[in-house]
Amino acid sequence: MPRIQFTTAQRYPFNTEIQIYISHVNQGGHLDNAQLLTLVSEARVRFFKSMGYFESGVEGALIVVGDIVAQYKSEGFHGEIMRIEMATTDFNRYGFDLQFRMTEKDTHREVALGKIGIVFITRADRKVQLIPPAFMAKVNQL
Repeated sequence: MPRIQFTTAQRYPFNTEIQIYISHVNQGGHLDNAQLLTLVSEARVRFFKSMGYFESGVEGALIVVGDIVAQYKSEGFHGEIMRIEMATTDFNRYGFDLQFRMTEKDTHREVALGKIGIVFITRADRKVQLIPPAFMAKVNQL
């Protein structure tokens, strides 16, 4: 089975730090794959909040995750602080990819790479909608 391949962002204008708690660790003693999504989801919420938005309201639109891809580079362990960096890439009419890079804060060891496909939908009928222009204006300022 071929490995996932994608081009990483040239720069990541947003970053946040999140500690790996014991509840994020599996029986193998490292970051659980489902918990990686939990950490990345928290970082995604913080990204939107840094722009003045809640996921339930981005210029009148809702956002949903259309897909996600992740590639592990190394293990993450209990107590480590993860630095999660994010960048907006691959825009289309209805959304974009939110790329992430997760590294251990002190050693800068790369733990995971990936991207989250974000889609804008209307509040009323929950159908896809065009990216709000005011959102694009904020993204262009990053």
